[in-house]
Formats: sequence, C-alpha cells, structure tokens
Amino acid sequence: QVQLVESGGGLVQAGGSLRLSCAASGRFFRIGDMGWYRQAPGKQRELVATITRGASTNYSESVKGRFTIDRDNAKNTVYLQMNSLKPADTAVYYCNAEWRPLTSMRYLEVWGQGTLVTVSS
Repeated sequence: QVQLVESGGGLVQAGGSLRLSCAASGRFFRIGDMGWYRQAPGKQRELVATITRGASTNYSESVKGRFTIDRDNAKNTVYLQMNSLKPADTAVYYCNAEWRPLTSMRYLEVWGQGTLVTVSS
C-alpha cells in the first residue's frame, strides 16, 4: 500500500506564497503521474496541476503563471509552489498519485488527506 503525506498549508495574506509538499511512502514498484487538486467550501474538487514522471506538466487556467508543480522522483515527492495567492485560492489541497504495486503491471490511484490553504484579503 501507498500513503501520501502532505505538508505546507497554512494562512497567508493575498499576494503571498506557500509551498506544498507531498511524499509517497510504503511498498510499491513505482510512482507514476502525480498531481494537486483542491476543494473550496461548497464546491467540487478541481484539478490544480499535474506532472508526469518525465516532468511534463499541466495546469488549470486559474493558476497558470502563478503556481509551479515539480517533483523529485528519488524522494517520491511532488511540490506545488504557489505565488501571488488570491482569496479565491482558499481551499483544501489534495495530493494525488498513480502507483504501481510490486506484483502488478496495473497502476492504482491514491489520495492524500488534504492540507488547508487559507488566503486572507
């Protein structure tokens, strides 16, 4: 099994920055694509950014140019650098990863527990 542990959330003023981290642990053959999603109060969970194992990235339009996703494959960790934060970025941020078990060719999906980001105006 794989666990994702997120860190780095908190309270920040508008215009400020935060850096989220998400580390995968457990027994697995490989971690594949990783990503960040967020869910604001009363809204559905939405994609923020994803990154492949080869470092190809994809961003939602709402964060493009302000957020940067990157990863360290040796540490099985994905990061989200968030700059120029806005109150609209306030949400619980969830880490997501695809992982391959030791004894299977099929990738499975796992979610982190979420970390709260609050941006004050």
